[in-house]
Amino acid sequence: MTHTLNQVFRMRKLLIQMILPLLAVILASSLFTAPALATGVYQVPNLTAGDSTWVIDQGDVISRINEGTISSSFEDLAKQTGNEVRFVTIRRLDYGETPESFAQALLEKWFPSKEAQANQILLVLDTVTNGTAIITGEQVKPLLTDAIAKSVAEETLAAPLRDGNKYNQAFLDASDRLVTVLSGQPDPGPPQIVDNVQVEGTFKKAEETDKGNATAWVVGLLIAATVIPMATYYIYLAVQPSSEG
Repeated sequence: MTHTLNQVFRMRKLLIQMILPLLAVILASSLFTAPALATGVYQVPNLTAGDSTWVIDQGDVISRINEGTISSSFEDLAKQTGNEVRFVTIRRLDYGETPESFAQALLEKWFPSKEAQANQILLVLDTVTNGTAIITGEQVKPLLTDAIAKSVAEETLAAPLRDGNKYNQAFLDASDRLVTVLSGQPDPGPPQIVDNVQVEGTFKKAEETDKGNATAWVVGLLIAATVIPMATYYIYLAVQPSSEG
């Protein structure tokens, strides 16, 4: 009996020794995954005025077909008016960064002078929070006023995102409205919202889900380290009499 108990506790000790390194890896990954996926301005490719890159989809939320459609519209707009619109999606912002600060820093990286920024429009989306920001140059403001630009980012782009993260629809709607306004046509305005039921609060953020999964793994492994040796012991006791008989 004593020998059996010693075997059980040695097994438990061995399991704990095997599990502890795994727990450390799980906890470390839950702590460092978010910063590792964060996007800084320095991670976005360089471009200059006249560059034919119109969509940078690092968040991987726009289909290739729709990316081509949007790029074609912006290419035509640039040729006809000189106004250049670019969409940028990222997966996660650096700590302390906001969509507005990121967009401003990216615009200044791409177009350092006020003259180079004059005909630029930059729309940024962070896909973790669905936070948006739009920056416009001085020359486009007579057509694309600050009020219209804000409405494009916070209403036209955001409405399909609130309705089930419809990213492709969101960017198609935003591009159509921007092209219309920047071509000198009347602003069609934001989309009509039929249902104002708020559903965002029922979903956990990515960070909360990651931490919850890590905690569940830790608890599960600790329980396994205790239960498996004891179960083995009780099975041994149940089988031993029949074996002796």
